[in-house]
Amino acid sequence: MDQNVFTLDPTGRDRHAEDAHLRAHGPAVRADLLGQQVWAVADPAVLKALLVDPRVSKDAARHWPKFPEEIVGKWPLALWVGVSNMFTAYGTDHRRLRRLVSPAFAARRVSALAPRIEQMTEALLDELAATAPGEPVDLRERFAVPLPIQVISSLMGLPVEAQQAFRSVVDAVFDTTLSPEEAAANTVRLYEILAGLVADKREQPGDDMTSVLISARDDGDEGDGSALTEQELLDTLLLVVSAGYETTVNLIDQAITALLTHPEERAKVDAGQAAWGNVVEEALRYEAPVAHLPLRYAVEDIPLAGGVTIRRGEAILASYAAAGRHPDLHGESADVFDITRAAQDHLAFGHGVHFCLGAQLARMEAETALRMLFERFPDLAFAPDTELQPLGSLISNGHHQLPVVLQPIAEQAPAAAA
Repeated sequence: MDQNVFTLDPTGRDRHAEDAHLRAHGPAVRADLLGQQVWAVADPAVLKALLVDPRVSKDAARHWPKFPEEIVGKWPLALWVGVSNMFTAYGTDHRRLRRLVSPAFAARRVSALAPRIEQMTEALLDELAATAPGEPVDLRERFAVPLPIQVISSLMGLPVEAQQAFRSVVDAVFDTTLSPEEAAANTVRLYEILAGLVADKREQPGDDMTSVLISARDDGDEGDGSALTEQELLDTLLLVVSAGYETTVNLIDQAITALLTHPEERAKVDAGQAAWGNVVEEALRYEAPVAHLPLRYAVEDIPLAGGVTIRRGEAILASYAAAGRHPDLHGESADVFDITRAAQDHLAFGHGVHFCLGAQLARMEAETALRMLFERFPDLAFAPDTELQPLGSLISNGHHQLPVVLQPIAEQAPAAAA
């Protein structure tokens, strides 16, 4: 391996040190991404420009010479670059696919979900309230995970019995410690589940986004761009389910973690100096739920500052977590969690035509979850001897567990007078 190529750790064990390295070494850094050389971009101004540059594509089949010969069946992240949906589409294909999905995330429809999200949150908190005082509970497993799963399942019409299976395969999609063989086996299982969902919904359609997409596949007109191929249908379902689940889980996880490690910031909310929306935005900046997002490709040579040129056909990695703490954007306080900072700019949801369609929904879920959690359990604290462990991923930025004590053990009441 070229000594000038920086190797990204697939386990995500020292993400902050890696991010600092990327920020310190120019507008783009040659990096090894699980055996493939890419340009990791952490400079927020450069990254923002590349995200809207027509010379940058997300279509590996058209613009990455290594695809498919060196990638399909041979690289752990082959699914990330090989799917056929708006995540990897370029130009008119992207516009067509985004147009079919965007109605599900229209502002009015998302806003209408607010009461249902509050009900789901309340039910989860009721279950947590049964925990004995002083007893540790994994808040990621019991709260941060089930809420987004329930929300996205409601939107997509996923039956309860399918939710755990989806969770298992989606978790593995984000796990960058898997071998190519393990990743390929998970992909097979993933498509089996997706195909089963489509078959069930074709037989019994409902008032959900999965049924709408199936209708677009079965009844659409290829002439006017309203049709989906069968592969596009499956891959679009994969995108919406996985993006709507994993990233929101990490957002809730990281926001809770930041508040528990910075009690002075939570006090600002209690004092009315900041809103829960400020907490969510700062958490997105401070610990982006997706640290690195594979991949984009140079359609032609792209010169950058400092004599760096991304050559045609070379791959580009959007390093969102590193960009969020860049001093060019947030000065000397970039590494400080401050919910009252004047500018909470970040790229955690992307930028430009590929900006996350579910951003409003993710924000609503996180704000609701945080507000109701800390209202119900104002004494929430980490469990004794907690040592947080990062997920085994250089993509997904969260923790294996989030052990907390919801309420302290009450002091023993004095004995009643005789």
